[in-house]
This record gives sequence, C-alpha cells and structure tokens, in this order.
Amino acid sequence: MNTMNTDVIIIGAGPTGLSLACQCIRYGIDFVVIEKNATVTPYSKAIGVQARTLEIYDQIGLAQPAIEKGTIATRVRLIEGGEVRGEMNLGNFGKDLSQYPYMLMFEQSRNEELLYDFVRGHGRDVSWNTELENFSQDATGVTAQVKLPSGESQTIRGKFLVGCDGASSPVRHGLGLTFAGSTWERLFYVADARVDWDFPHDALHVCLAKDVFVAFFPMPGEDRYRVVGTFPESKNEEQGEVLYEEIEREIKEQAKLNLELSDVRWFSLYKVHSRRVNKFSEGRCFLAGDSAHIHSPAGAQGMNTGIQDAYNLAWKLALVVKGQAGLELLDTYNEERVANAQRLLESTDRMFEFAAGSNWLMSFIRTTIFPPVAGFVSSLESVSKRMFPLISQIGINYRKGKLSEHTDDESDDVKAGDRLPYFVVDGQSIFDKLKEPKFHVLLFSNSDRSGACEEFASELADLVDCHVIPITDRVKEIFEREDDFSVFLRPDNYIAFMSSDITPLMVEEYLKTRVNHG
Repeated sequence: MNTMNTDVIIIGAGPTGLSLACQCIRYGIDFVVIEKNATVTPYSKAIGVQARTLEIYDQIGLAQPAIEKGTIATRVRLIEGGEVRGEMNLGNFGKDLSQYPYMLMFEQSRNEELLYDFVRGHGRDVSWNTELENFSQDATGVTAQVKLPSGESQTIRGKFLVGCDGASSPVRHGLGLTFAGSTWERLFYVADARVDWDFPHDALHVCLAKDVFVAFFPMPGEDRYRVVGTFPESKNEEQGEVLYEEIEREIKEQAKLNLELSDVRWFSLYKVHSRRVNKFSEGRCFLAGDSAHIHSPAGAQGMNTGIQDAYNLAWKLALVVKGQAGLELLDTYNEERVANAQRLLESTDRMFEFAAGSNWLMSFIRTTIFPPVAGFVSSLESVSKRMFPLISQIGINYRKGKLSEHTDDESDDVKAGDRLPYFVVDGQSIFDKLKEPKFHVLLFSNSDRSGACEEFASELADLVDCHVIPITDRVKEIFEREDDFSVFLRPDNYIAFMSSDITPLMVEEYLKTRVNHG
C-alpha cells in the first residue's frame, strides 16, 4: 500500500483533535485524523463550554450554533440540609469582559458533533476505526503505521504528529514522557437523567454537605440534568460494581430533597486524577488535551483547555508548514502550555478541595458560611472581574513567554502576552474584525490612519492585516491611553507588543527575532 503524505497527523478525534482539524482547515494546511473509535462519543462527558472557547468557535462560525443548542447557566442555587441557602446570578457574570459573559452547558458529545460537521462541511473526514500501531520521527518528519478497519496496515508520513489521544495516550507513552501527579481517593459518580423536583430548570443546583457534595447541571431537554457527586469516604474501599440504584439512593440521601430520577441515559463511576506531562513536545511530535493534562472537573476546565491547546498550536504549525516561520517557533507551544497546565492543576485542585474536600474547616465554610454570602459576593464587580477571567479562561496569559515583547507603552493591567481585552467598536465586538487567520495590527486613533494600513498591506499582506480603531472612552479605560497607540496581535489574538507607534519595520523586526520569519 502506498504511503500517504500530509502536513499534520492528528491522533484522536475527541474535542481537541477535532478542534485542531478545524484550525488546520482555517489555516489551509493538510491533515489526517486517526481515531480508533467508530464515531464521535455518544456520551455527554464534559459539559461546560467557557467564554474563551466560544470566542474560538466564533472565528469559524460555530459559537451561535453551540449557544442555540446548549443551555446558558444563568444562576447557581446553593442547597444545604434540603433548603436553598443562597443563590448566585451568573447570567451576566462576565459583563464587559467577553461577548459571552457566561458558561454554556453544552455536552462534549454535541461539541464533537458540531466540530465534526465543520470538518465534513469542508470536504474532509476522520479515519474512524483506525488505530495507531507505532510511529517514529527523523529530522524531516514523522512516520506513523496505522491499522485500517480492514485489518491492513498503512504508512502515513507527516511533517508533524499531534497526540490528542486521551489520558492513556499511546503517543505520550511512545515519546517516553512522564505523567506525574496524584489521584483523589474519593469515588465519584456522574449520571445524565431526568430530575423531577420543585426547582425550575434554570440553574445549576449545588447541594453542599459535611462529607459529600452533589451538583445538578441543567441540560437541553425537559427537566434533564447532569448529576455529579461524591460518595462518602467510607465507601471508597468497597469492592465490586456499584449499581445505578445505589447512586440514586446516594443522591436522594445527600440532597435531602424530594426528587425522582428517571430516564438515565448514561452513568459512570470514576476517581479524579490530577496529572500533567513534563513537556508538551518531543521533536516533531506534540501532545494536546487529556494526553498532556488531566484534572478535577471543578470549574469545567478540561475540554476547554484541550481546545485551547489546539488553538495555540495550530497557528504555529501553519506558519512553519508554509515556510513563514522557523522550527524554533514550535518551542513556544511547550513553553506556553506547560506553564498554563501547571497553573490549571493548582487552581482546579483548590476549587475541588473546597467543593468536595473532607477537611473539617473547609467543610464548615462550605456548608455554613459560604451559601448565605455567595450571592452578595458574586454580585460585587471586583469579585466578578477576578473570578470570571479565571473560570472562563480569558485570563490565561503568556506574559513571561518568548513571544511577548514588553515595552514602556504597556498599562498596569494590559500587557504583552495577554488576550486582547474585549470591547465594542461601532456596536460590534472587536473580535468580529479579527477572524482572518493572520497577525493583526490595531491602530488606535481618531485621525485618518488608513495610509498606515495601506503600507502594511503592501509590505506584509500575506501575514498581517490592519485595522484603524477609534479611541473611545472604553478604549481609554482599558489601555490607560488617550493619545494614538498601536497593538500588534498574534493570530490567536494574544498581544505580541504595544507601542506609541507601529510601523511595518517594527513588525518585520518582531517577526524576524521572535517568530524566526526569514
């Protein structure tokens, strides 16, 4: 059988692998997706889609379809002892911080369907029922042997390979990378079911107890919820299979509510792991998503982080494949995403300890102090401005990375390495102007700067687009600037550098020194 040649070999067609495929389509580079399963997952699995993911989806026209098919989590009710003790309004939690100031309940299976439809809509597909047998790499590329549905082997030769193949990742094992971390002893359950009770289907309900917790996430469909909870520590060591009836009994006992569960479409037991790789790449091979990091479900971070891994890597792979950047650019993927994974594990572990830990002090705060004050605290603008960027992932930054060029023109709050802050221009999100898969120059001025943009177009049109943006009161507030200034953005809309003026020469120097653009 002839060798198949491509730019990027993607192993795994979960949310991370499919997102990478979508970005490869966007950037115009060739790819092959290998997946051992027969189709996208039928299970709901991860459920929360964060604002940053919706911003990424928006660039390829998928944000609105996701919102229409999902459920916006507008509020959280905190229940203790069978009674509502507090409520947090989250429908506009990230007001002025993102075009999507909320979390969307949209399960993993439907995210995969959405991404897969995009892939097929662009004339591409996934090689289902196909399994990676082995792979090797040399100075010019990666060779993968895969087993086809027929049982035959095929050779695929790619410039790069990306393992998006889950927590047990054969690619990670093949690269010999470590996956250090810990496992929580507490046993967890998850179920997708209809819940009949007295509460409206408009909120995430969290039942807080001394030793356990159970949460009900609203899902599309009449009275349907994702139910997640912990067993008491006394049950951790019990052997044998736990039947669904025992889970249902546990839910009723913990919630202390008059409820009935029915039409259970999926349930599972698991232990929570908190682990990450020592590095995200080895030569021309990369890891993304669960193959590189797994963590607690606290804050709905996992699936979203994998999608961002793919988003970070795609533009760098595209520039290198097209010969517009040197191989060294790919080192920044490891640099930026390892640091992010480390921060992520620390923050999700802290959130998880608060929600499900058995420490007596945490238990007391969780059940007694937190519920009655939560609504008030969450309504404070100072709190939402700190919490929303953390949970929504818009606050992830690469300030210490090689691609961030710091200047004296930065404000106290906005610096190179930050995601471009959200603001509105002529009634539309600034990100509506930034959908081209290129670097972006933003010239902030209330004067006519079209001539400057024409200069960029004549010299760097293949790599850079240019926009003149008026200096509104909101712009002054964000950037702490009143005079003309400019921002140079990476293709993923992170700030490369800011300056009182940006010329094609400055941009060319940045591309030459930071991106290794010849």
